[in-house]
Amino acid sequence: MDTELIFQLAGISIVITVIYTVLKQAGRDEFAFSTLLLGIVVVLAMVIPKIANLFETVRSVFRIY
Repeated sequence: MDTELIFQLAGISIVITVIYTVLKQAGRDEFAFSTLLLGIVVVLAMVIPKIANLFETVRSVFRIY
């Protein structure tokens, strides 16, 4: 796994956490929750292709068709 991906995920997580905390303390709970969901979607969009690639590699290594 690329260390670049890990650092990107960590950076996104930190930014989303800060935005969530600021919005939550400002009383904007709906926007905070929306920001949290957006962060989860972005992270999943980055991780799902890597997981698919992993399964494809496992399939080709063990010759599972």
